[in-house]
This record gives sequence, structure tokens and C-alpha cells, in this order.
Amino acid sequence: MSTRRHFLGGAAALCLAPLAGRAHPMQDDPAFSISLAQWSLHRTLRDGKLAALEFPAKAKALGFGAVEYVNSFFLDRVGDKVWLEELRVRCRDLDVQNLLIMCDGLGALGDPDAAARTQAIERHLPWLDAAKALGCHSIRVNAQSDGTREEQTQRAADGLRRLVEHGEERGLNVIVENHGGLSSDGAWLAGVMAAVDHPRIGTLPDFGNFHLGDGQWYDRYQGVKELMPYAKAVSAKSHEFDDQGNETGTDYGRMLGIVLDSGYRGWIGVEYEGANPDEERGILLTKALLERLRATRTAK
Repeated sequence: MSTRRHFLGGAAALCLAPLAGRAHPMQDDPAFSISLAQWSLHRTLRDGKLAALEFPAKAKALGFGAVEYVNSFFLDRVGDKVWLEELRVRCRDLDVQNLLIMCDGLGALGDPDAAARTQAIERHLPWLDAAKALGCHSIRVNAQSDGTREEQTQRAADGLRRLVEHGEERGLNVIVENHGGLSSDGAWLAGVMAAVDHPRIGTLPDFGNFHLGDGQWYDRYQGVKELMPYAKAVSAKSHEFDDQGNETGTDYGRMLGIVLDSGYRGWIGVEYEGANPDEERGILLTKALLERLRATRTAK
């Protein structure tokens, strides 16, 4: 199964503390708004059928008013102010909001080696600057570490705390996704959030990324419930659909109940990762499912 960014491989809103108004600017619905994660089109982008600059227009054509980027699709443009401004202007002209940049492959923020941990922090700084230039509210990072459970908590919290202080200087959040290994243990990641103890730190609960390794999985519903008190974004992961348009691996109705019952009223990003149907069809099926369940929830 394809994964968005291998865990070991190594956009304007308010500062939102847990439970204290974590939502970001809405489009038109009191429950939640729906954005598009760039990874949903990763095959199209990698095949050269869609340029990174063209992603916002593609998202708009598919019915989205906000986007979430992935750094791997414009690694060589992170310091290119002209290119970033062109992307920002295109989004402005399309009336598409830039929400966040998902950052991978920049080193382990919880590296056991202190010097390597500092280097990882420094490698994230240009992406904070890019996110600010685009008008995003956050960058999404990983809490990769090594050692005992307690050691990883301490190391990841140190790296994240130091990085989020840089984020605060730029008016940005640093949010962490359950993204494999110990980070997919909801209780552990929630504990890291508590240890960092900063209003700009947060989570990005993903409906599907709960693989702990060695064939073990964390309960996705429990994990999302544990991460929602810190959520500043949410990722609606999807892979396959049945004939009724329901995602076959996740009970979306149950999952959205957890998300909304937590008090979250922000963006939920469509992140289709399947191979059948194709990317555009999978994106639209995920969007339609979210819209159908939102209408049901709103009607109650």
C-alpha cells in the first residue's frame, strides 16, 4: 500500500490552544470545511502531469477552497521568493486559502544525538519561512525519535519545543501527525504535546496512519480521540470505497463524531491515497462522503 511520506524517510489563522477555539477560518459551514491535501495527487505530480504551481487551480476545479501542501513537491523552491510569491498570487486570484505545508525528510526532531536534533530543527526553518510567505497557519512535522518510550518523549518534546518557538516568532503553528512508529500511539503523542506545553504546538490527527510497526496497529478511533484536544488540522485519509460511497477501512460517521464532539470546527483535509479508483475519482468520493455526513450532522 502506498504511504504518503515514509516515517523513517527522512496557511493564516489564530494561535489555537487545546479546546480553546482551535478552528481555522471557515468557508460556509458551522461544522467543518473541506480542504485538499496535495498528496492526493501525488502520482499525477510525480508523473509530471501536474506542476506544483498548478495544484491550487486543480484543487479549485475539483471544488475546493483551501489546500495543504507537501514539501517534497517543491523542495528546490523553498527559498525561491519569486516562485513562492507566484504561488501565493495564484491562490489569491483563485480565492483558494493556503493552510499548511507538510514537511518530511528534514531529519528527526527527536534524534538521540543533540547535534543532529539541532540540525533537524534548522532544516525546518526555511519551511516555516515558506509557510509564512504563503499565508499558511502551520507546518506539519514528524515526531521521529529513538530509545525507550520515556526517552523518545523527552527528545521529541525538546526538538518540537525549540522548533515551535521559531514558529511563534513567525506567527505559525507547528503541528504533528500520527505518522508511523511511536507517533501513531495516540497516548504517547498526546503526552508529547503536554510535555511541549506551548500554545503554538498541536496535532494533525490522520484517520488512517496508526501503524506502529512490526504488523501492529493502534486503534484509529481511540488514537484520534486522544489527539483531538490538540488538533489544529485533521486529515481524512481514504483508500477504497464500497458501492454506497463509504470508505471501507474507516467508519467516517464514527470518526467525524469523534472529531466534532471534541469541539473542533476547522478544516478537514481530503487525503486520498488509494490506487482504485484513480486520484480524481477518489478525491471526489472522499469529498462527497464528508459532505454527506456533514449535511446529516448539520440537520440534527
